[in-house]
Amino acid sequence: MIQLMKKKLFPETMEILYDRPFSPDSLREDFEIRAGNWHVDGDGWLVGENRENSAAMVISKADYFGPVLLEVDCATILPNDHDINVMWHGSFNDETNRRDVAYVAGLQGWWDGKVGFERSPEYTFSCGTQLFPFEPGRVYHLTAGDIHGHIFVVVDGKLVLEVTDPDPIDDQKYGRIGFEAYCSRLKFKNPVVRRVTWVPDPKKYIPKF
Repeated sequence: MIQLMKKKLFPETMEILYDRPFSPDSLREDFEIRAGNWHVDGDGWLVGENRENSAAMVISKADYFGPVLLEVDCATILPNDHDINVMWHGSFNDETNRRDVAYVAGLQGWWDGKVGFERSPEYTFSCGTQLFPFEPGRVYHLTAGDIHGHIFVVVDGKLVLEVTDPDPIDDQKYGRIGFEAYCSRLKFKNPVVRRVTWVPDPKKYIPKF
Protein backbone atom coordinates (compact mmCIF):
# COMPACT_ATOMS: atom_id res chain seq x y z
CA MET A 1 0.00 0.00 0.00
CA ILE A 2 1.19 3.51 -0.84
CA GLN A 3 -0.10 6.23 1.49
CA LEU A 4 -0.29 9.61 -0.20
CA MET A 5 -1.89 12.80 1.04
CA LYS A 6 -5.60 11.92 1.21
CA LYS A 7 -5.14 8.89 -1.09
CA LYS A 8 -4.37 5.21 -0.61
CA LEU A 9 -2.93 3.17 -3.48
CA PHE A 10 -2.82 -0.62 -3.72
CA PRO A 11 -0.51 -1.43 -6.66
CA GLU A 12 -1.09 -5.19 -6.49
CA THR A 13 -4.78 -4.62 -7.38
CA MET A 14 -4.15 -2.25 -10.31
CA GLU A 15 -4.62 -3.10 -13.98
CA ILE A 16 -1.34 -4.06 -15.64
CA LEU A 17 -0.66 -2.22 -18.89
CA TYR A 18 2.82 -3.61 -19.55
CA ASP A 19 4.61 -6.55 -17.95
CA ARG A 20 7.32 -8.08 -20.09
CA PRO A 21 10.81 -8.90 -18.82
CA PHE A 22 13.69 -7.30 -20.63
CA SER A 23 15.18 -9.46 -23.37
CA PRO A 24 16.84 -8.78 -26.72
CA ASP A 25 13.41 -9.33 -28.31
CA SER A 26 11.52 -6.99 -25.98
CA LEU A 27 14.19 -4.30 -26.34
CA ARG A 28 13.90 -4.49 -30.13
CA GLU A 29 10.11 -4.80 -30.31
CA ASP A 30 8.92 -2.54 -27.49
CA PHE A 31 11.57 0.19 -27.14
CA GLU A 32 13.72 2.64 -29.07
CA ILE A 33 17.35 3.34 -28.17
CA ARG A 34 17.88 7.09 -28.52
CA ALA A 35 21.46 7.50 -27.27
CA GLY A 36 24.12 5.68 -25.31
CA ASN A 37 25.01 1.99 -25.32
CA TRP A 38 22.21 -0.35 -24.28
CA HIS A 39 21.88 -4.13 -24.26
CA VAL A 40 20.16 -6.91 -22.32
CA ASP A 41 22.56 -9.27 -20.55
CA GLY A 42 22.12 -12.98 -19.90
CA ASP A 43 20.38 -12.38 -16.56
CA GLY A 44 17.64 -10.18 -18.03
CA TRP A 45 19.11 -6.82 -17.03
CA LEU A 46 18.82 -3.87 -19.39
CA VAL A 47 22.31 -2.37 -19.13
CA GLY A 48 22.92 1.26 -20.08
CA GLU A 49 26.19 3.16 -20.46
CA ASN A 50 26.69 6.83 -21.23
CA ARG A 51 29.83 8.88 -20.54
CA GLU A 52 28.27 12.19 -21.62
CA ASN A 53 26.59 14.76 -19.38
CA SER A 54 23.30 14.22 -21.15
CA ALA A 55 20.31 11.88 -21.00
CA ALA A 56 20.93 8.73 -23.05
CA MET A 57 17.55 7.06 -23.20
CA VAL A 58 15.64 3.93 -24.02
CA ILE A 59 11.98 4.89 -24.57
CA SER A 60 8.83 2.87 -25.18
CA LYS A 61 7.25 2.70 -28.60
CA ALA A 62 3.82 2.57 -26.96
CA ASP A 63 2.01 5.26 -24.99
CA TYR A 64 0.51 4.65 -21.57
CA PHE A 65 -2.08 7.35 -20.98
CA GLY A 66 -3.96 8.38 -17.86
CA PRO A 67 -2.79 7.99 -14.26
CA VAL A 68 0.02 5.41 -14.37
CA LEU A 69 2.90 4.15 -12.32
CA LEU A 70 6.13 2.57 -13.52
CA GLU A 71 7.86 -0.13 -11.47
CA VAL A 72 11.35 -1.46 -12.11
CA ASP A 73 14.27 -3.07 -10.30
CA CYS A 74 17.42 -1.01 -10.74
CA ALA A 75 21.01 -0.57 -9.61
CA THR A 76 24.17 1.28 -10.45
CA ILE A 77 27.03 -0.82 -11.81
CA LEU A 78 30.14 -0.20 -9.72
CA PRO A 79 32.22 1.87 -9.67
CA ASN A 80 29.41 4.11 -10.97
CA ASP A 81 27.50 5.46 -8.00
CA HIS A 82 24.84 7.85 -9.34
CA ASP A 83 21.85 8.69 -11.52
CA ILE A 84 19.21 5.99 -11.86
CA ASN A 85 16.46 7.81 -13.77
CA VAL A 86 13.06 6.85 -15.21
CA MET A 87 10.51 8.76 -17.30
CA TRP A 88 6.74 8.58 -17.65
CA HIS A 89 4.09 10.73 -19.35
CA GLY A 90 6.95 11.39 -21.71
CA SER A 91 7.70 12.41 -25.26
CA PHE A 92 10.78 12.84 -27.40
CA ASN A 93 11.93 15.59 -29.75
CA ASP A 94 13.29 13.92 -32.88
CA GLU A 95 14.86 17.15 -34.15
CA THR A 96 16.97 17.79 -31.05
CA ASN A 97 17.26 14.09 -30.09
CA ARG A 98 16.34 15.03 -26.54
CA ARG A 99 13.56 14.27 -24.13
CA ASP A 100 10.66 16.69 -24.54
CA VAL A 101 7.59 16.93 -22.27
CA ALA A 102 7.95 14.34 -19.49
CA TYR A 103 8.03 13.58 -15.80
CA VAL A 104 11.40 12.26 -14.60
CA ALA A 105 12.27 10.68 -11.25
CA GLY A 106 15.60 9.41 -10.07
CA LEU A 107 17.84 8.07 -7.34
CA GLN A 108 21.22 9.54 -6.40
CA GLY A 109 20.97 12.21 -9.09
CA TRP A 110 21.03 15.94 -9.60
CA TRP A 111 24.82 16.10 -9.02
CA ASP A 112 24.53 16.04 -5.23
CA GLY A 113 23.08 12.59 -4.60
CA LYS A 114 19.40 13.41 -4.39
CA VAL A 115 16.22 11.45 -4.73
CA GLY A 116 14.52 13.83 -7.10
CA PHE A 117 11.90 14.74 -9.60
CA GLU A 118 11.68 17.16 -12.51
CA ARG A 119 9.35 18.11 -15.35
CA SER A 120 10.94 18.63 -18.72
CA PRO A 121 11.60 20.38 -21.01
CA GLU A 122 11.43 23.65 -19.03
CA TYR A 123 12.78 22.21 -15.74
CA THR A 124 11.09 25.04 -13.85
CA PHE A 125 9.31 22.52 -11.60
CA SER A 126 11.57 20.17 -9.67
CA CYS A 127 12.33 18.95 -6.17
CA GLY A 128 14.79 16.71 -4.36
CA THR A 129 16.15 15.50 -1.05
CA GLN A 130 19.44 14.04 0.15
CA LEU A 131 17.79 12.13 3.00
CA PHE A 132 17.61 8.74 1.21
CA PRO A 133 20.53 6.47 2.27
CA PHE A 134 21.56 5.28 -1.19
CA GLU A 135 24.03 2.41 -1.53
CA PRO A 136 25.90 2.14 -4.87
CA GLY A 137 25.52 -1.27 -6.47
CA ARG A 138 22.49 -2.25 -4.39
CA VAL A 139 19.35 -3.37 -6.24
CA TYR A 140 16.32 -1.19 -5.48
CA HIS A 141 12.67 -1.58 -6.46
CA LEU A 142 11.70 1.84 -7.79
CA THR A 143 8.09 2.92 -8.28
CA ALA A 144 7.24 6.32 -9.77
CA GLY A 145 4.02 7.76 -11.12
CA ASP A 146 1.30 10.33 -10.69
CA ILE A 147 -2.43 10.93 -10.42
CA HIS A 148 -3.14 13.97 -12.59
CA GLY A 149 -0.02 15.70 -11.28
CA HIS A 150 0.03 14.23 -7.78
CA ILE A 151 3.51 12.74 -8.14
CA PHE A 152 5.07 10.04 -5.99
CA VAL A 153 8.39 8.18 -5.82
CA VAL A 154 8.54 4.95 -3.81
CA VAL A 155 11.67 2.88 -3.10
CA ASP A 156 11.42 -0.66 -1.76
CA GLY A 157 7.83 0.02 -0.73
CA LYS A 158 8.57 3.25 1.15
CA LEU A 159 7.34 6.66 -0.02
CA VAL A 160 10.40 8.89 -0.36
CA LEU A 161 9.02 11.84 -2.34
CA GLU A 162 5.57 13.32 -2.94
CA VAL A 163 4.75 16.55 -4.75
CA THR A 164 1.78 18.16 -6.49
CA ASP A 165 2.28 19.77 -9.89
CA PRO A 166 0.12 22.93 -10.18
CA ASP A 167 0.19 22.63 -13.97
CA PRO A 168 0.20 18.87 -14.64
CA ILE A 169 1.26 17.26 -17.87
CA ASP A 170 -1.67 16.27 -20.08
CA ASP A 171 -1.75 12.53 -19.37
CA GLN A 172 -4.00 11.92 -22.38
CA LYS A 173 -1.46 13.42 -24.77
CA TYR A 174 1.92 12.28 -23.40
CA GLY A 175 2.38 8.65 -22.48
CA ARG A 176 5.80 7.20 -23.21
CA ILE A 177 7.96 5.63 -20.52
CA GLY A 178 11.74 5.50 -20.53
CA PHE A 179 14.97 4.60 -18.78
CA GLU A 180 17.95 6.93 -18.66
CA ALA A 181 21.71 6.86 -18.22
CA TYR A 182 23.12 10.32 -17.42
CA CYS A 183 26.93 10.06 -17.39
CA SER A 184 26.38 6.73 -15.70
CA ARG A 185 26.48 2.94 -16.02
CA LEU A 186 23.44 1.17 -14.61
CA LYS A 187 20.92 -1.60 -15.07
CA PHE A 188 17.14 -2.15 -15.00
CA LYS A 189 15.03 -5.29 -14.70
CA ASN A 190 11.37 -6.41 -14.60
CA PRO A 191 9.56 -3.28 -15.87
CA VAL A 192 5.84 -3.03 -15.10
CA VAL A 193 3.37 -0.27 -15.96
CA ARG A 194 0.09 -0.11 -14.04
CA ARG A 195 -3.06 1.99 -14.33
CA VAL A 196 -3.26 3.89 -11.05
CA THR A 197 -6.42 3.53 -9.01
CA TRP A 198 -6.81 4.86 -5.51
CA VAL A 199 -9.13 5.10 -2.53
CA PRO A 200 -9.93 8.54 -1.08
CA ASP A 201 -8.52 8.84 2.42
CA PRO A 202 -9.93 11.93 4.17
CA LYS A 203 -7.84 13.15 7.07
CA LYS A 204 -8.42 15.10 10.24
CA TYR A 205 -6.59 15.58 13.48
CA ILE A 206 -8.01 14.56 16.86
CA PRO A 207 -6.81 16.88 19.62
CA LYS A 208 -4.49 15.20 22.13
CA PHE A 209 -4.43 18.05 24.61
